[in-house]
Amino acid sequence: MMTGESNRHHRNEACPMSTTTYKVSGMTCGHCEGAVRAEIGALPGVTEVTAAAGTGLVTVTAEAPPDDDAVRAAVDEAGYELIGRA
Repeated sequence: MMTGESNRHHRNEACPMSTTTYKVSGMTCGHCEGAVRAEIGALPGVTEVTAAAGTGLVTVTAEAPPDDDAVRAAVDEAGYELIGRA
């Protein structure tokens, strides 16, 4: 029977995270930021989302690089337009 040593080893390793910044059109207020954060934050693997209406920038931190099409669909669902990566 295994002692769980590999599990201990895995827990001690830092998991690399991916951070990607996107440009989103149409956000004008805190409510807009919250809608975008909620939709993108629901995507698998996403651990953190920050959105700034003033700049239109949305930063996504995830376990792996996010799928741009999935991010685009999430932004669209929130009612805004993904321009692309910033």
